[in-house]
Amino acid sequence: MNTLSKSIPTNVKHDMLNSIKSYFLNERDEELGDLAAMMILDFFSEEIAPHFYNLGITDAHQYMSEKLEDIFEIQR
Repeated sequence: MNTLSKSIPTNVKHDMLNSIKSYFLNERDEELGDLAAMMILDFFSEEIAPHFYNLGITDAHQYMSEKLEDIFEIQR
């Protein structure tokens, strides 16, 4: 279990695992157990989530840069 997965509240993790199991059942007609769903969640937490996190950081940086530009415009 990775660090991100450990920091997710139990009720949220439970919902995420249910979503994974539901997706596989509905889209792939595969019934996953708890262990398989947890392994998929861990994989996405380790391999995929950091990319989305970095996109969020980039968006926040752009937003803050625009706001700083606004402040500098007021100062002039």
